Amino acid sequence: MRRITRTVYVNGIQIGGGSPVTVQSMLNTKTDDIESSCRQIDQLLSAGCDIVRFTVPDVQCARTVYEYKSRYPDVPFVADIHFDHKIALACIEAGIDKIRINPGNIGDESGVKAVAAAARAKGIPIRIGVNSGSLERHILSKYGRPTPEAIAESAFYHASLLEKYDFSDIVISVKSSDVKTMIEANRIIAARCDYPLHLGVTEAGTASTGTIKSAVGIGALLCDGIGDTIRVSLTDDPANEVYAAKRLLDALGMSDSLISTVSCPTCGRTGIDLIGLCRQFDEIKGTIKPSRPVKVALMGCVVNGPGEARECDIGIAAGKGEALLFMHGEPVRKISYENILQTLKEEIEKL
Repeated sequence: MRRITRTVYVNGIQIGGGSPVTVQSMLNTKTDDIESSCRQIDQLLSAGCDIVRFTVPDVQCARTVYEYKSRYPDVPFVADIHFDHKIALACIEAGIDKIRINPGNIGDESGVKAVAAAARAKGIPIRIGVNSGSLERHILSKYGRPTPEAIAESAFYHASLLEKYDFSDIVISVKSSDVKTMIEANRIIAARCDYPLHLGVTEAGTASTGTIKSAVGIGALLCDGIGDTIRVSLTDDPANEVYAAKRLLDALGMSDSLISTVSCPTCGRTGIDLIGLCRQFDEIKGTIKPSRPVKVALMGCVVNGPGEARECDIGIAAGKGEALLFMHGEPVRKISYENILQTLKEEIEKL
């Protein structure tokens, strides 16, 4: 059961309130390099990214928000801001859709008050971003190290700064490079407030390592019903963060894809290039338009065929250079290897 939270809107995209989990990524281009950044934005949107974040290191860079909003009026953009509340004010004035700040590091309370007032006037939500490397000295002194309790306390402290100035349009993000710490910190937050939560394992690593760490951390919380928007942080092309996040949601049955796939790991009994076939199927899956959710099985032999995949709507079990097409565990007909993908596409769209 999903945790029920208050609702935050980012340029029409709903976060929390029981809405579908949204996927975010962050540009790694220079924000003032408009053309390079726009090419990357296009790639992220094509990959299925819902919300795009970029860094805004100074007030001059904040002026680029006008250009991005002019080119992409319907895309929810988040400005990532540190140290200077005037940058946040400039982004709000330029029409940014959401800002990500750490209220404790953007100046004194007068700066926090000014940002809260400006964001409230424009209906712009604020994401509080806290991670294990940014904890306040008094909290670190209390706990000795970045424990889950310390990270959660820091997040509540920053939320209280905004609440003090009558601002509650908040998303909370507590991250750590340690997966277990990240999980527990989010559980503490979830139990004590109804703000939507942005999930992620920070500094997760390369595509291989980072995807696994993110799947464990984000996946565990989503299985608990915790989490409203996610970013899979990878030392890689940002579009690959989106693909990884989409696959994670798909594995949990939380994506908007109507097609889910199961496939065997292959062994010496496999009679066709099942690994290559599965990759090809993933590539064309987005072009298949079923009228309802469909579960597809791609199996390497009759042992892992209709019997073990009986719960699937449709599938194939490989033979030597051919495959048996089956539906709901019942054999339909044999098809040649060359025709497997086209046959699956046609039959899935009939279901």
